[in-house]
Amino acid sequence: MILAIDQGTTGTTSLVFDLEGELIGRAQREFAQHFPQPGWVEHDLGEIAAVTDAVVGAALADAGARPGDLIALGITNQRETVCVWDPTTGEPLHRAIVWQDRRTAARCDALRAAGHEAQVRAITGLTLDPYFSASKIEWLLTHVDGLRARAERGRAVFGTVDAWLIHRLSGEFITDPTNASRTLLYDIHRGAWSEELLTLFGAIDPAWLPAVGPSAGLLAHTRPACCHGHAVPIAGVAGDQQAALFGQACLDPGMAKNTYGTGSFLLLNAGTRAPGSTPGLLTTVASGIGQRVTYALEASIFVTGAAVQWLRDGLGIIAAAAETEALSAGLSGNDGVYFVPALTGLGSPHWDPYARGTIVGLTRGTGRAHLARATLEAIAYESADAVSAMAAAGGAPLEQLRADGGATANAWLMQFQADILGVPVLLPAITETTALGAASLAGVGVGLWTLSGVAERWQERRRFEPTMGEDERASLLAGWGRAVARARDWVER
Repeated sequence: MILAIDQGTTGTTSLVFDLEGELIGRAQREFAQHFPQPGWVEHDLGEIAAVTDAVVGAALADAGARPGDLIALGITNQRETVCVWDPTTGEPLHRAIVWQDRRTAARCDALRAAGHEAQVRAITGLTLDPYFSASKIEWLLTHVDGLRARAERGRAVFGTVDAWLIHRLSGEFITDPTNASRTLLYDIHRGAWSEELLTLFGAIDPAWLPAVGPSAGLLAHTRPACCHGHAVPIAGVAGDQQAALFGQACLDPGMAKNTYGTGSFLLLNAGTRAPGSTPGLLTTVASGIGQRVTYALEASIFVTGAAVQWLRDGLGIIAAAAETEALSAGLSGNDGVYFVPALTGLGSPHWDPYARGTIVGLTRGTGRAHLARATLEAIAYESADAVSAMAAAGGAPLEQLRADGGATANAWLMQFQADILGVPVLLPAITETTALGAASLAGVGVGLWTLSGVAERWQERRRFEPTMGEDERASLLAGWGRAVARARDWVER
């Protein structure tokens, strides 16, 4: 059996797979979110540890696992979140600062104003933003009394959630390239922590950061007590979106997946050469296996499923998200109604924090079905914008899109997504693609599976073929472009 730990933003899931990649055990539990000030988001590492222990035990029990049955452990995790702990005792020294936290926005603005954006982007493939880890580490060193002195004595270290979990499970201090590439401190071209950026973000000593091991390969062995009597190789690690890319078997350049959640993350396998800097997109490490590093172009779309939630909770025009499918299908067209769901600004490829949600094209004949359809259409348009930006960046032409996440249950949306992209949209047989990716990396890491075997095991559950004509597609996208232009730069600076 292979155990996967999927440590997410609101909960932790543990899954057990057999040697054919079939899911045979599962457990999930949520944990508390802490908001000490507006814009601040924190997690209690002690609670995450307790929840992880609980779901691992429950999943192993669900699978009927006995000591000796587990041959590998894979970990996938919420990215960019920063943990700090004592490496001797394992004691957390502060709550984790979550990727959603915006407390360092002013610091990032100051660095941008000082002209550091181009340097950061060239080294990391990322943009200067509090979303990433570096400014969070700098904040902790600056604001937590005695923390820098403690780190200088070797009594404090920093890492993303994967590194915290690995240290807790095994005592080793290690991460993988996918997580390192999300810190704003990692040179994705050299495969090492960047001395320039460590200096820029408050003189961080590289000894305070984990070693960078492979995404698939032996990173550590668990202490037997950590897996209920199992001493297991930790052999697969990846940030959640890269794990989903691997779980969707997007292993060749030009293959892409989109995870439809509260927001959406669209990743395109870019091959073994990092793409150049592309406005509106991020370049990230997709995986590091042996000496082979694979890169991805990433689009982070802030509001997709959250827009449907807004229809339900904010406007009250639907009682459940599933209603949007029938409402949308009941119209022959959108009648010129567009909704730009820039409720927290626009993400990729626009990166406009000053945009705001905008509905255009309303008439006396507009009803709730139009708003429901406009919301689903917007999810597809936003993804199409990201794909267009990736094509402009020189990425391999998209031949199909593999989709996962909650919104894939909406068949109308998936068909419209295929129509507006002009390529098939494929849904996988195993929907837990993030955990499957971690398990698959672990299977490759211990030599049980090959990359070709991972690709062959991926199975299609449903396919949506495009049926829309080119003229209709172009007209709809033109209308969407006009709507986005009206939402842009709405907030006065």
